[in-house]
Amino acid sequence: MGYKTILVHLDASKAVSARLDIALALAQKFDAHVAGLYALTLVPAPAWALTAAGVTLSEARAKAEAELRQGARALWDAALRRSGWGKVEWRSSEADALEATTLHARYADLVVVGQHDPGDDTSGVSPDFQQRLPLLAGRPVLAVPYAREKRPVGENVLVAWNASREATRAVTDALPLLRKARQVHVASFNPGRAWGAHGDVPGADIALYLSRHGVNIAVSQYQAADIDVGNDLLSRAADLDADLIVMGAYGHSRFAELMLGGVTRTLLESMTVPVLLSH
Repeated sequence: MGYKTILVHLDASKAVSARLDIALALAQKFDAHVAGLYALTLVPAPAWALTAAGVTLSEARAKAEAELRQGARALWDAALRRSGWGKVEWRSSEADALEATTLHARYADLVVVGQHDPGDDTSGVSPDFQQRLPLLAGRPVLAVPYAREKRPVGENVLVAWNASREATRAVTDALPLLRKARQVHVASFNPGRAWGAHGDVPGADIALYLSRHGVNIAVSQYQAADIDVGNDLLSRAADLDADLIVMGAYGHSRFAELMLGGVTRTLLESMTVPVLLSH
């Protein structure tokens, strides 16, 4: 089984082309259909502005939104020309970006999004969009760094394994990529602290599981301070020259908002290679 429908989120940022190129390259690898979804975070105008400006403000906003949509469509068309891939469709939603992408993700095998760039205020999406989506989508989310080296994704993969439900989901969701990878490295950090979950030999059980799926696997164990696991994972990815990290997306504290665990947040804020997250 592979990915047959790939959803890629498009916004007004400068880094849209990077995620489009990855989504289309994966589509060619898996003979998949790609749906490009353009959706921005809705920011309602304050009541006083609507009262003061009326139709003029509404018209100005509509014009600006149309220009942003046209810009994203131009990047989409350019990416299609570069790739030559034909199994595609353009979608545009006026719903909030998180709401729209969550809904469309229900009918996709993989969702591709961009990392939030704190230096680019033109994206048109909330800074926490990429953080909240993996916890809501019900599908694996591939987050692409806004600054990335152009190279294939999924040849040399690092899997963060802690024997949790989220990590198990991530490994299963990533299987199509792991099967095609040249090398997969499984890294367990502080496995002795999760007594019983890892088995007698930490990493051996997941290695056996993956090897039965034809995955070329290597397993390592590392010790790290709890506050540094995210950074240690990024360092390990650099040491191994990994082009993809696979990990569970961990959430906690469900009140008005969904909040990410510390390691997941570190990865999304500081990623140097694409990260596939599942919750």
